[in-house]
Amino acid sequence: MDIVIAVAGLVILLVGGDMLVRGAVALSLRMNVPAFIVALTVVAFGTSAPELLIGVNAALNGLPGIAVGNVVGSNIANILLVLGVPAIISGIPTSDSGCNRNYVQMVGASFLLIALCWLGPLHFWHAAVLLVLFGLMIFDMVRSAREHPGEVEQELGDMNHIIPLPKTLAYLVAGIVGLPLGAHLLIVGATEIAVHFGISDSVIGLTMVAIGTSLPELATTTMAAIRKQADVVIGNVLGSNLFNILSILGVTSLFGPIEIAPEFLDRDLWVMLVCALILGPFVVRGIRIGRRAGIAFLVAYVGYMVVLFQQGSVA
Repeated sequence: MDIVIAVAGLVILLVGGDMLVRGAVALSLRMNVPAFIVALTVVAFGTSAPELLIGVNAALNGLPGIAVGNVVGSNIANILLVLGVPAIISGIPTSDSGCNRNYVQMVGASFLLIALCWLGPLHFWHAAVLLVLFGLMIFDMVRSAREHPGEVEQELGDMNHIIPLPKTLAYLVAGIVGLPLGAHLLIVGATEIAVHFGISDSVIGLTMVAIGTSLPELATTTMAAIRKQADVVIGNVLGSNLFNILSILGVTSLFGPIEIAPEFLDRDLWVMLVCALILGPFVVRGIRIGRRAGIAFLVAYVGYMVVLFQQGSVA
């Protein structure tokens, strides 16, 4: 029954997030907000809403392992799983991605997160550091988007059009109601699973919750690979990882103090950093992420999951 509650919460969370994004985009475009601003703000924040709601709910319910594990686990999954699958399908070209700047920012944010966790527990001043940097990142993105608005507008995809007002309002209501409900059910179900099977909340956050919230990115990258459009994948992953660290964990830390479990400091944060560094040669030197690299990514991810469950039982 616990797994049913958790899965139901995850489904409601993901559907609610998609509905909220579509409704907010439609409302913004109806109000004549420039499309590239919508892509950078409404879409970016909306697609991060499930992770944000999970983090805040976990912090308020005294489950720091899920709050931190959601971010760290999602960043690991985004590289090894979300990039691994499309790489196997069609390969991911990186020579024309123009993501060097975002890559450096992501690696820098990863180092910063490790430093802040060592100085933890995460509290208000940690949140202030992360959110100030997040604000600077948004400013830089807006500046860049003004120079190349057409490229950013492509992120809206099939949402870049006006839909009827009743449908827009229905999307918004569904998202506003669905997100907190889904987050609550997922946290309740995940907590009961952890207790029932003797698994720490950190492992639940790093596995079930992290993979669940990465499903939209995985679906998007897989479809992009099938349609031979995998060149857009790398930028989305880098952006998602940056948002996770700076905004999701930044806001979640406002509800701290969030204790950092020893396993994060000994293992998981370093795995996240290694995954970020592995992308370096591909992004900086423009090396194509081919089928062999994709297989290696997936094998590494499966191995990491095995280690988590072997070492993650509550003593």
